[in-house]
Amino acid sequence: MPDRAPQPVDRQLPTDEARDLISLVRDIAQREIAPKAAEEEDAGRFPREVFTLLSESGLLGLPYDSEYGGGDQPYEVYLQVLEELAAARLTVGLGVSVHTLASYALAAYGTKEQQVEHLPAMLGGGLLGAYCLSEPSSGSDAASLRTKAVRDGADWVITGTKAWITHGGIADFYTVMARTGEEGPRGITAFLVPGDAEGLSGAVPEKKMGMKGSPTAQVHLDEVRVPDERRLGDEGQGFAIALASLDSGRLGIAACAIGLAQAALDEAVAYATGRQQFGRPIADFQGLRFMLADMATQIEAGRALYLAAARLRDAGRPFAKQAAMAKLHCTDTAMKVTTDAVQVLGGYGYTADFPVERYMREAKVLQIVEGTNQIQRMVIARHLAGPETR
Repeated sequence: MPDRAPQPVDRQLPTDEARDLISLVRDIAQREIAPKAAEEEDAGRFPREVFTLLSESGLLGLPYDSEYGGGDQPYEVYLQVLEELAAARLTVGLGVSVHTLASYALAAYGTKEQQVEHLPAMLGGGLLGAYCLSEPSSGSDAASLRTKAVRDGADWVITGTKAWITHGGIADFYTVMARTGEEGPRGITAFLVPGDAEGLSGAVPEKKMGMKGSPTAQVHLDEVRVPDERRLGDEGQGFAIALASLDSGRLGIAACAIGLAQAALDEAVAYATGRQQFGRPIADFQGLRFMLADMATQIEAGRALYLAAARLRDAGRPFAKQAAMAKLHCTDTAMKVTTDAVQVLGGYGYTADFPVERYMREAKVLQIVEGTNQIQRMVIARHLAGPETR
């Protein structure tokens, strides 16, 4: 079959700087990320050197203040960078999104002193972060978490286990939510825990359906001592910080989902226009043409949805409902588009010789992480009809 290179997404970007940024990201993605993606995912290898390169290129702190090493970019631009990275390899795009999520609590709720001390290394100093909210017994019901932080003089002593942690065991810092008070959401506080803290350890990574190159593991905290200077926000404010973090993080997942779906569509179009059956390209058959048209339409709709939510965020307006909508729609789209891409390729789509089978396996997790899509529906419904009556 003749090669058909995918056309770059025609993006609406607000500045020349943003256009140059996307060009830089595309160059890194095509040169450093995409060529090794299939082999490294199959081997379960995490590309730490890629994250070092992204940090050196100023791409790990894009939505944060340049005073602390960030890129001063609006979410509208940052999310499109994530989409480009995820299209090249989801492990990288999602990893950048998680790092940004892990940095949010300090950037938004930390004191000036904390930000000056820690943010430059987190945003541009080569460090990699992880976000620790879920636990073995509290996933969707995050307010019931059991990890405890007990005051001991000027320190806090944290004990518990976090679960499903992206970068668990390899991160340089962890944003950890722990219980410091009463049961429920008001008793939770956020802490910035160094990755080399005594008593902190990562379990053996989970064996997953997809994203095998991205380590997901439990993180054990066995009487980890953290000074009060590493408490983020007020005591009891941790759950509110966690929810605010997730509103932004869900936009990151939405953008990654659209990047993955776009990669699957590009592969399907290339195959359909090159594969000959019955004396002509299979792209000539109406049933398949309509499938490709539907895939492209859902991708464009998802991109418009996450960008609309991002622009609300950039304008300082409420965006939680729109973030939940974007996460819901974009991840469902990724699952549908990658499944359809496998169908377009037929038997070849079911083999590892083509990347669409990997895209399909990877898409599934996006419907689960940072709030399952059932949780997103609950969030949206609460905005429409108020909280559930009991």
